[in-house]
Amino acid sequence: MKEYKMRRGETLEERIPDMATTVHSYFGEISGTVTYNGSDLHLVGEPKNPVFERIVAGAVEYSSKKDTLAVEFVERDPTELSADELEAAENAVSLKNEFLQEATGRDAKSRRESMKRAVEDEAPDY
Repeated sequence: MKEYKMRRGETLEERIPDMATTVHSYFGEISGTVTYNGSDLHLVGEPKNPVFERIVAGAVEYSSKKDTLAVEFVERDPTELSADELEAAENAVSLKNEFLQEATGRDAKSRRESMKRAVEDEAPDY
């Protein structure tokens, strides 16, 4: 599971007021919930795009800091996909990036840089 922060000064609730509707519109029917760090996230057990095996997405609430977006994209093994399904792979990448950008307000490059800084900040000093 990956967690994403919003842009400075923004909250997830402001960016996506109805997470369930947004997850449904991007990925398909929500089939249940998954608990992660005390928050219930939306589970899409059979996503519209055949590249995905399942998707878990939602807000993780923290008492001491801003909520974050938690997402887990489980993709099928490419060797199991038919030729038509492989063509859906490009669309799958676009769906992920569009959803993450809508939710966080950050493009892929900004999200990578932010995660890189977070890992560097957590690295122990020797």
